[in-house]
Amino acid sequence: MLNPPRQLRNALWLILIVAGGLLSAWVAGRVAYSQALLRQAGEARALLGQRAQVIEQHIDRYRIMPAVLSLDPQLRATLANPNDRTQRQRANERLVQLNFANRTSTLTLIDAAGIGIAASNWNLANSNVGHSYAFRPYFQRAMAQGAGEFYAIGVTTHVPGHFIARAVHDERGGAVGAVAVKVELEDIRSDWSERGDLVLLSDANGVVFLSAHPQWRYRVLAPQTPAQQRELRLTRQYQGQRLQAAAFRVQREVGEGARVVRLRDPAMREPMLWQSLHLPRENWTLHLLRDTTPSLRTAWIARLVAAGAWLLMVSVVLLILQRNRIAALRLRSRQELEKMVELHAEALRNAGDGVVQAAQASLGESQSLEHLPQGISVVDAQLRLVAWNRRYAELFRYPPELLQVGRPIEDLIRYNARRGLLGNEPEEAIRRRLEHLQRGQPYLHERERPDGTVIEIRGNPMPDGGFVTSYADITAYKQAARDLRSLADSLERGIEQRTRDLQAAKGEAERANRYKTRFVAAAVHDLLQPLNAARMYLSSLRRRVDPDSRELADRIEAALTAQDDILSSLLDISRLESGALEVRRGALPLARVFDAIEGQFRILAESHGLRLHCIASSAIVDSDEVLLRRIVQNFLSNALQFTPRAGRIVLGARRLRDGVRIEIWDTGPGIPEAKRELIFEEFQRLDVGVEAPARGAGLGLAIVRRVAQLLDHRIAVRSWPGRGSVFSVEVPYARQAPAEAAAMPASAAAPEPDSALHGRRVWVVDDDPHSRQAAQGLLADWGCAVEAAGSAAEARARAVGAPMPEVLLLDYRLGESTGFELAAQLEALWQRLPPVVLMSADADPGLRPRASERGWHFLPKPLKPAALRALAMRLLARGE
Repeated sequence: MLNPPRQLRNALWLILIVAGGLLSAWVAGRVAYSQALLRQAGEARALLGQRAQVIEQHIDRYRIMPAVLSLDPQLRATLANPNDRTQRQRANERLVQLNFANRTSTLTLIDAAGIGIAASNWNLANSNVGHSYAFRPYFQRAMAQGAGEFYAIGVTTHVPGHFIARAVHDERGGAVGAVAVKVELEDIRSDWSERGDLVLLSDANGVVFLSAHPQWRYRVLAPQTPAQQRELRLTRQYQGQRLQAAAFRVQREVGEGARVVRLRDPAMREPMLWQSLHLPRENWTLHLLRDTTPSLRTAWIARLVAAGAWLLMVSVVLLILQRNRIAALRLRSRQELEKMVELHAEALRNAGDGVVQAAQASLGESQSLEHLPQGISVVDAQLRLVAWNRRYAELFRYPPELLQVGRPIEDLIRYNARRGLLGNEPEEAIRRRLEHLQRGQPYLHERERPDGTVIEIRGNPMPDGGFVTSYADITAYKQAARDLRSLADSLERGIEQRTRDLQAAKGEAERANRYKTRFVAAAVHDLLQPLNAARMYLSSLRRRVDPDSRELADRIEAALTAQDDILSSLLDISRLESGALEVRRGALPLARVFDAIEGQFRILAESHGLRLHCIASSAIVDSDEVLLRRIVQNFLSNALQFTPRAGRIVLGARRLRDGVRIEIWDTGPGIPEAKRELIFEEFQRLDVGVEAPARGAGLGLAIVRRVAQLLDHRIAVRSWPGRGSVFSVEVPYARQAPAEAAAMPASAAAPEPDSALHGRRVWVVDDDPHSRQAAQGLLADWGCAVEAAGSAAEARARAVGAPMPEVLLLDYRLGESTGFELAAQLEALWQRLPPVVLMSADADPGLRPRASERGWHFLPKPLKPAALRALAMRLLARGE
């Protein structure tokens, strides 16, 4: 035994350690709680500012409407002659029309006596017509001050809303009535429940009239004076609604209008942070109540951290002084815990048979039960106690005189009932337990005591009558299970939050990509307009220049063609990224693709001083003809750019097991290995093989890769620097033979002489002045009688009284209108439409099908003069 001075010293040290930990935890918790509340209050103020802005904007949309309606001639005429039924009916129809256009709730015209004489709901059962609104403050203020506003429940509709009224004056300036607009505010509270916040909107009398929680609607936040109560009765602001007081207690003031309150009615479990913001224009107050649990959690974390830091410092000191002793205690504790777990697990596995056998052997000899870790009690067939062990007495804290052999078990049960261990109905609980023992059926039950201890109770009948019951303290196991469940829930919430963050980031990236794609498409559309004009101007110029100047015109055309290729490539990239490029796969003879490409590129190769050799193929592949031809064309264009003069290019196909590999060989400078993957990126070009102005924008191979991914075709490149390269694309075989295609002419028909266009009436409607003037000049050079219009309005004006043209060239975008809309208007004037050619530089792939549905023809911008002339001659020759 320690001597008294040492015991006193140890006690003083213990008191000092505990006091230091409590003090540090208290200080840290108080500071952290105050700071967390200030942060929450700042967030609440910012959120209330946003909510207030939404409310103001919503009401401001309709504030100008009564002022405009007060000047309406029809409404003023109705107030001047309120007894004229015709005028009142016209006013009703006018208000219905305005209400539909502005999407308000109701519009009401009120005479000087306060009677509604016209309304947008005049034909409904709850019409505002004929009812008096003289008692409403918005009408009184409008008649006295010119304008008035008031929130109330409707007299006839019984639907709440914000009424905005404006006086209507006669020619002498006197108020002869008012126009009232009712604005419903229910839509603005749709997002008031996010994050679990409680948002309230109250009027000048402290009555909550708008909330996402129905139990808060029409709650009074402050005691009302007799004057306020009289005003509510006179104005019938909340008629039919019972106003209930909100009961709460202020726990602390946070600052800047915020406070912590405890709500009693409507009741809420946790304290709430209450932040308010006054709306001066409407004299309303916006409130936000936010759960303070995050601040409390922060305070508790700060307390735990402070206490932990204090204890850590103390532990370090104690560790230095008693390291060996603590290590020994830990080892012994771990061994005892492992032993206890092992014994408990074994006891649970053998609880039934082991306890029964021990009980049989213990009748009259309780010592045989002392080795069991759980409490044991044995009763005979007459429900008298015959055996027990010490653990049983410890678990229930029975006095020694109560535990006697032969004692009725009912005495022990009643003893527990007097201590409150059997709940609120002890007699019923005693009866159930005695009946269960008499029936002699096995059972398993868990009971949680008021002090938090959890006891597992197992009961088994004895073979010769009687009952044996075991009692095990499983509090530690239950606590461990709860901790594991809490940890699992925390991990699951963390995973869900991370998933939401990733989804949000993905959405932002996709939106940014869509914006970029739209920007590229719009930019290309605008750039194609002047390019379209330049091509047509150049075509007209060719007819006027002498032979010596044709070389200059050829160079200008080559530059325009290069620019056209760059913009077309950008447009393809835009279509691929937006998913607007439609894929039409099917059985495709490879010979048809090769023939079309060879005819297009052979002359081009010869102009570059190159030889193009195409090896015929009879393979039938599964692909999209247009997109596959684009891949091969881009490969060939790339080969033409980088192959020096006197070089050679070969196009052919090698048969594979499941398809063919189309290959394009060239004798160019080759590609270094480090750049073979880089060349398929956008705007990447090699600085070898061709002069910079002719290299293009570096988009051809990027388009190839994207189109190949769209078709699920594999592309590859092999190269030998200094010797040449080979680009390839693998295409699968088709599963069925292709349908017979319509015979195509071997060569284009010779252009008809311009005399076929002489004197034919052609209209051009285009809002781009350069494109319009260029088309007008080009058609005039061909001998056409051309009329041009720069807008839909100008075209409609010219069409009145003018004969219908023989061909109509119509741009798709005409300012705020479209070519489809203008065509419908012209058809109404002419009774029918001439042959229509729709022109557009838009990337929308649906324009061509929409034009075909109407029997129109489609030409993409920039227009090719030869294509325009051929189409015009064909339409005029057929008399379409």
